[in-house]
Amino acid sequence: MIKDILQLETEIFNVIKSIYDPEVPVNLYDLGLIYDIDVDDYDNVEITMTLTAPNCPIADSILQEVKDKVSAIEGTKRVDVILVFDPPWDKSMMSDEAKLELGFL
Repeated sequence: MIKDILQLETEIFNVIKSIYDPEVPVNLYDLGLIYDIDVDDYDNVEITMTLTAPNCPIADSILQEVKDKVSAIEGTKRVDVILVFDPPWDKSMMSDEAKLELGFL
């Protein structure tokens, strides 16, 4: 293990906060699309996420961007991005910052 898990999780969190939905000016984390980030003792990363809609036309590119950017973090080994639709995403999952940015507050 090159880095401790907490440091690696922090770097992953920061990278994900830099990835924006191309149709909405809010990052994936604040949109509430990231359900779980798990780093095991061998620095393998599993990210469970969803999309705002199951038929999102750019789903593949968003998933690939998450995988590529997290894989580029020094110390990560295998990165798996798991797409789920349960629970389904809704606006209540957004952070207050995202709701404010989008005019929901």
